Amino acid sequence: MSDMPTRFDTLAVHGGEPRPAAGGSVVFPIYQGTVFESGDDGDDVPYIRLGTNPTQRHLHHRLAVLEGAEAAVATASGMAAIATALHSVLGSGDHLIAAGSFYGGTHQLLAEHAERLGWTFDLVDPDDEETWRRALRPGTKAFLTETITNPLIRVGDLAGMARFAREHGLTSIVDNTLATPVVFRPHTVGFDLVCHSATKALNGHSDIAAGVVTGSGERIEQVASVLRAHGSSLDPHAAFLLARGLKTLALRVQRQNANAMAVAEYLAGHERIAQVRYPGLRTHPDHERASALFDGYGSGSPSSRSAGPRQRTPSSARCGCRTRRRASAGWNRS
Repeated sequence: MSDMPTRFDTLAVHGGEPRPAAGGSVVFPIYQGTVFESGDDGDDVPYIRLGTNPTQRHLHHRLAVLEGAEAAVATASGMAAIATALHSVLGSGDHLIAAGSFYGGTHQLLAEHAERLGWTFDLVDPDDEETWRRALRPGTKAFLTETITNPLIRVGDLAGMARFAREHGLTSIVDNTLATPVVFRPHTVGFDLVCHSATKALNGHSDIAAGVVTGSGERIEQVASVLRAHGSSLDPHAAFLLARGLKTLALRVQRQNANAMAVAEYLAGHERIAQVRYPGLRTHPDHERASALFDGYGSGSPSSRSAGPRQRTPSSARCGCRTRRRASAGWNRS
């Protein structure tokens, strides 16, 4: 592993901040207005729906810096980010290769809406290049995966998938939500578009829904064009809150990594737990790959399977952990 988190601490606080600061304010302000004067040439008018309001632009620049990308856009939710990224590269008649066991919303998008949109897709093994080759078609345009799969917590051959997509002229798209740029920056291994549900770790305060797409300037302009047409840009107040959350991202994710590892180790040694899925454990099938690629093992919770007959009671409750069900829409209590 590298020493990137040490440098990232400072980047999360100061990266992408304007110098000098707007009006001398240390914290970039909220520009809530919808009406602005145009420039001399009448172009580049700040407007909320277009994502060009000053607060939105500030956030976009911050996000691009954190992911090591040329450009970024923020969306109204994580699913808006995934859907907009896919819409930017897929048209009617196009085919998608999707590798992994996906977040439920992504699976729903493909299973319930792809056919109506004229898309076809094949699900493949993120660890088996032969399955990728068999899925290739003349109309294949994109390759979609997750850095750490949700909810099965697997780490596929990320560098291999990015390389495969590049060799076959496909746009590679990865959901980096569970890793965050603190743990892994997918552009460094060649992914074209990186998506996040910023509702979770990036914001970290459980008070907004937001999404992110990062990539080259050209690709993000294509994404932004779809975003403008769909009206799914993030509003300035939520953009301000997300920019606030980014300042503590490194500290929070490093602690979440440590907490997740402690929980995984505890569950792995418990007699009522048959299996624990967390890439930080040496018993995890992707441990070596995660150790080579990542700075940490992800800010998500370990996935576990209880021993004995299947029961409706969560395994965490049966092993003595105090738990309360809640949606995974923010990790401020991790």
